[in-house]
Amino acid sequence: MRYVVGYSANARGRDAVNLAVSLARGRGAALDLVMAIPEAGPFNAAHAPAAGYDSYLHQQAEQWLDEALALIPKDVPAQAHIRSGESDAQTLIGACEEFQADMLIIGATSNGLFKRFTVGSVASALLHAATVPVALAPHGYHRRDALTRVSCGLGDRPGAEELLDFAVSMAVNRAVPLRVVSLLTLDEGDSAEAAETARSYANKHLDAALPAAASGTAPAGQADVVVAQGRSVEEAVDRLDWEDGEVLLIGSSRLARNRSIFLGSTANRILRALPVPMIVVPSDYELKHLIHSTSNDTSREATA
Repeated sequence: MRYVVGYSANARGRDAVNLAVSLARGRGAALDLVMAIPEAGPFNAAHAPAAGYDSYLHQQAEQWLDEALALIPKDVPAQAHIRSGESDAQTLIGACEEFQADMLIIGATSNGLFKRFTVGSVASALLHAATVPVALAPHGYHRRDALTRVSCGLGDRPGAEELLDFAVSMAVNRAVPLRVVSLLTLDEGDSAEAAETARSYANKHLDAALPAAASGTAPAGQADVVVAQGRSVEEAVDRLDWEDGEVLLIGSSRLARNRSIFLGSTANRILRALPVPMIVVPSDYELKHLIHSTSNDTSREATA
């Protein structure tokens, strides 16, 4: 497996590297650190502060990537790549296609003391166009050990079954427990019946998904269903217990075209309250075993 990491020489880039190491350690995945730089062109040349600016920018990017590789432990294979394009988002999407990546990992930005996430312009563009799952590292994410639990946010919209299949496969492959989460906002007319309905719905789909898992790898005792209630989605998220080594999987909006991501309003609200990484899975995403080809770029193997 290969994960593309969108790296920038700041705290957001380090958050992404830490999450990438954590995810890679649970799957024996290799990392492709990609730094996007502006594409050389007439506009850039006309406004360059000095001759040789493109060469300087490339050298600076190489230095930053060397520093990034030094952050990665020896047990995680990693390479660094410099790519250019019209936008950072398109450059990273192109890198995912080039390396046949199974996931794209990026850092989110801080949104003040009381919020863990906010989606910046690059992340927003990626979440509207990526065709592989996108993992978002919260601001200040430091964990580098393998995951300890996978949570899956399950709703009743089309695509819920595919998302749960993905979550079961992820938990099985990493030999960690799975938690299925239903978030309910209680309006004045709602009652405990809504929570029981949500629980029954989640259990029904979980029972259907579990037989597809490898025999003996994910016993039913390692899969739980939790219903969280609150006056808002954010309050429901806050009422859940979250492990340091946990991630939350959510599906993209039903408005997304096939195999692409669109982060809907509910997902955005979850994101703002979430203290752990979020992985957004594209609409109708299918699990595939990809045959990875060797890149012909000038990559540098990690020595750290």
